[in-house]
Amino acid sequence: MTQALDALLDLLDLERIEQDIFRGSSRSALVPRVFGGQVAAQALVAAGRTVPQDRTPHSLHAYFLRPGDPGAPIVYLVDRIRDGRSFTTRRVVAVQHGKPIFHLSASFQTYEEGLEHQAEMPAAPDPESLPTAAEMLPRHLPPDIAQRLIEARAAVDLRYAEVPPWGSVGIPREPRSQVWFRTNGKLADDPLLHVVLATYVSDMTLLDSVLLAHGRGGWAVGDVVGASLDHAMWFHRPFRADEWLLYDQESPSASAGRGLGQARIYTQAGNLAVTVIQEGVVRVPR
Repeated sequence: MTQALDALLDLLDLERIEQDIFRGSSRSALVPRVFGGQVAAQALVAAGRTVPQDRTPHSLHAYFLRPGDPGAPIVYLVDRIRDGRSFTTRRVVAVQHGKPIFHLSASFQTYEEGLEHQAEMPAAPDPESLPTAAEMLPRHLPPDIAQRLIEARAAVDLRYAEVPPWGSVGIPREPRSQVWFRTNGKLADDPLLHVVLATYVSDMTLLDSVLLAHGRGGWAVGDVVGASLDHAMWFHRPFRADEWLLYDQESPSASAGRGLGQARIYTQAGNLAVTVIQEGVVRVPR
């Protein structure tokens, strides 16, 4: 297991300070705001620690309310909304400096048999044939920005199937992006842990497809400014975050200073594991 993955797992291992109150830290005080995927993942950890172990997340719905301060701890308050025979519902509010910065509703379910069908996995290149972030990012970004991105994503092996937005500035393309990802190291068998890691990664690239439609390079090059607004995920089938997962993303709409991304996550065997939808602020600087 890599040191970066160890550090990420430590970041997600919240401190319980009361029965339904948890405290988390941030990765670095050197960035302007907390990464949204971190807050979503930590909130899901907090919710999961109040749920019986035989129930795993089947959906989450979240709103990003305020930018997180990376220099201050985040307190997660869990509200036990419902404990049913098959489903458990939790609400989590993340608080900093006395104000809510994030709100999560998550539902957990015991396993049961049911009807089965799924959308087919789209064609995608073999992940092992694609360049790593350390190989690809320096080709398209200034050295300092490339190095910061490589370090920020060091816990995850994330590989673009095509040139990312910052590699094709000024060239509008189909609003669709594919990346393969897995953790840089093996994980324990706890199903909640794998769902939490996928939640963390899901906020990294989902709005890339919005940028591609307009030939914008995005936050990495500064030709747009943006932030996540809301985020929803549905977990359909078991998966492992330490094995290759295909994140197939597209943007059906951008308007009014916002962009919408929707995606499906497939296992390498072709099983549809997760559906993701996110809207974010996407503004062109004046």
